[in-house]
Amino acid sequence: MSGRTHGVVMGMIKPALLLFALSPLAFAAPQRIAIGTNTGGSGKSEGIYLSSFDPETGAFEDVKLGAKYQGPGFLALHPSKPLLYSVGRSEAHPKGSIAAFRLGETLEFINEASSGGHNPCHLAVNERGTALATANYSDGSTAMLPINPMGGVEAPDFVKRIEGTGPRKDRQEGPHAHGVYFRSGFLHVPDLGLDRVLSWPVEEGSAKPVKEDPGSWSSAPGAGPRHMEFSPDGRHAYVVNELDNTVSACSYEAKEGKFTTLHSITTLPEGWTGNSTTAEISVHPNGKFVYASNRGHDSIAVFARDSASGKLSSVQIVPCGGKIPRHFTISPDGKWLLCAHQDSNTLSSLPLDPATGKLGEPKATTACPNPICILFLPK
Repeated sequence: MSGRTHGVVMGMIKPALLLFALSPLAFAAPQRIAIGTNTGGSGKSEGIYLSSFDPETGAFEDVKLGAKYQGPGFLALHPSKPLLYSVGRSEAHPKGSIAAFRLGETLEFINEASSGGHNPCHLAVNERGTALATANYSDGSTAMLPINPMGGVEAPDFVKRIEGTGPRKDRQEGPHAHGVYFRSGFLHVPDLGLDRVLSWPVEEGSAKPVKEDPGSWSSAPGAGPRHMEFSPDGRHAYVVNELDNTVSACSYEAKEGKFTTLHSITTLPEGWTGNSTTAEISVHPNGKFVYASNRGHDSIAVFARDSASGKLSSVQIVPCGGKIPRHFTISPDGKWLLCAHQDSNTLSSLPLDPATGKLGEPKATTACPNPICILFLPK
C-alpha cells in the first residue's frame, strides 16, 4: 500500500473510530455484579457470587462463587476504594459479623468484626468511607463500626437497641431494625418492630452518633417499615412497609433529618387477598418513578413520582419473573431492573422504559443460589 493510500485509509478509519467511541455501544460493555445470598437456604449457596450483566441484551454471564462466607445477605461498597462489605456470621462471631473484601477477579477477604448484635440484615457505608452501620434484625440493635485506613472493619464503637413493640404481636413483639441509611449528617434506621424510622445525628467521619436518643418518624400502626430510599433531589423519602404492603411518601428536611408523611399507597392490586409482604424499594435515577417488590404476589409495583409534591400514583404492577423477589436494583443507565428471587434461585432482568417507568417481561433469567442482594460493581 502506498503512503498516500495508507494516509487516506487511516484518515477514513480515525473518524469512524471516533464515531464508535461516541456511540452508545461503546459504553455498553458488560457490567460486573455481586450477589449476596442466604447460605442457609435450599439453593445450597456457599457465599458471595459474581457475574456480569450485558446492558445491550439483558443477559447474564455464568454466576460464579466470588468468596466463601456464611450468611452474606446484604452487600455495600466503599465510596472511593475497591472494597466490598457484607453482613454475615462466622465461627468467631456466630450471632453476626461484618466482613471486608478487596475487589478483584474474585473477592479477597480482608477481615471481619462483630456486628454488635444478632442477625445483621442490612448495612451502609458513610459518605467518607470511614465507618459503616448495620441493622441487627433479631435483637433490634443498630451498630456503627469504624473502617480503618486499610479498608478493614473494627469492633463497633456504637450499639443501641431502642425498646418498644407494635400491634402485630407475631412480628412486632420487640424492635427489629431492618435498614440503615446515611443522609445529610444523619443515620436513618427503619425499624419494623417499632413502626418507626429512627434518626441519629452523626458527626462527619465518626462511627458514633452525636447523641444516644434518636429522633423518629412513625408509620401507620402495624405497617412495619423495612427499607427506604431518597429522591435524587433529596426533598422526599419513600419507606416501604413490609407488613401492610404499602409505600409511605414523605417530605424530608435535610437540616433536621425530619420526615413528614404525605400519603401511603398500596403495592398490591385492588381486591387481591393472598399472603404477601414487601421487600425492596428504589427510586429511578431520573427521579420520576419509584419501584417496590412484593413477596407472595411476586411482582414489582411501579409508581410515578410528582417531583413537586413528592406524591406517588400507581403506574403498573407486573410479575417479577420468579418467586420471592427479596431484592432488586436498577442498572446505572436506568434501562433495566435486575431482580433477585430468593425461593426460585434465580436472577431476572426486566427491561425498563425511563420515559414511562414501565417494566417489560423478563428478558433473561439465570440460576443463582438463594440470591437476596444484587450490587453493581465499579468498573
